[in-house]
Amino acid sequence: MADSGTSLSPIVVKVGTSILRGDDQRDTETVIAELARVLSHCCQQGRPLVLVSSGAVGLGSRRLGDTQRPRELLQQQVAAAVGQGLLMASYDKAFGVHDQLVAQVLLTRGDFVSRQRYLNATATLRGLLARRVLPVVNENDALATDELRFGDNDTMAARVAVAVAAERLILLTDVDRLYSADPRRDLQASPIDAVRNRAELLRLAQAAEPGGQWGTGGMTTKLEAARIATASGITVDLADGRTVAVLEGLLQGGNAGTRFQADALPIPIRKRWLAHGVLPQGSLHLDQGAVKAIEEQGASLLAAGITAVEGSFGPHEAVRLCGPDGEEMARGISRHSSEVVHRIRGLSRNQVTPLLGQPGAACVVHRDSLVLTRSPEVAP
Repeated sequence: MADSGTSLSPIVVKVGTSILRGDDQRDTETVIAELARVLSHCCQQGRPLVLVSSGAVGLGSRRLGDTQRPRELLQQQVAAAVGQGLLMASYDKAFGVHDQLVAQVLLTRGDFVSRQRYLNATATLRGLLARRVLPVVNENDALATDELRFGDNDTMAARVAVAVAAERLILLTDVDRLYSADPRRDLQASPIDAVRNRAELLRLAQAAEPGGQWGTGGMTTKLEAARIATASGITVDLADGRTVAVLEGLLQGGNAGTRFQADALPIPIRKRWLAHGVLPQGSLHLDQGAVKAIEEQGASLLAAGITAVEGSFGPHEAVRLCGPDGEEMARGISRHSSEVVHRIRGLSRNQVTPLLGQPGAACVVHRDSLVLTRSPEVAP
């Protein structure tokens, strides 16, 4: 098959189990057939698409004769191993009707933690898109451990969108849009058509936390996905997936549900892996002077600005940078181990150089290996 040659940026569509299971009028096969029709048509118009799909554990449980979704990790892995083949067979058959080639891509959190594995996964996804193949992405539940699981496909979809430099991320769910509070409990909850910046998104995320106005895990993960994607310059649509016409309208440029506007100043492409991929191994606490120099001047982190060290990490491992309030404000790759940083924290450049015997050793996190994770709009 010839390379695509399209100049259009990809769109990532995420569909969850609640949508795939269908309802009394539409079973799973019908839902998949409708998705295949709409997505195939979009692909054939030259738009690269990635589909992030749940459903393997549910299909596997059904085939195994289970009456409910397993709760133990091992049984989830067993069900996923059975169900993943069934899920891809359904997609392959449905897309085949429209002569659209699909490919299975299974990922774990570890594929985003390791820089080399992240680059490999990104290259594979982009290579498939260049050949006009639609990747069907799912978490590799059959092998993923608790430590290296995404835990939800919303945030995985956002990270996939970042990896392929998508223009938009469409999260299909079983509600029509985002509300100011849980509409099932609060009759005064009002619909939200647009979230325009990080500050608005942060307020909504706080309301969705346990004890907040809308403390549901499902909405929390969708807001986290929106945060990841919009910070990288990707527009996010949260929309009703129970009617395929909604997806069709969105792919044709229409509006539906809640739209999260992409940040006007997104994270640079080369730093997006650092912001959203790595798992920090420790934390460095900074004084206000260091925070100001990093946030306002784009400076590197010097030993003199570090007040405390948490965790155990080696050189060239990721760490959080926290302000005096304890809140994370940046992430970076430490040039030194936690043991060395303990020794040099609070020391000036002139003190560190003879102590370690290395010129430039006072620089703990270089600005080229550092990315801000706190919005200036919400910084103290």
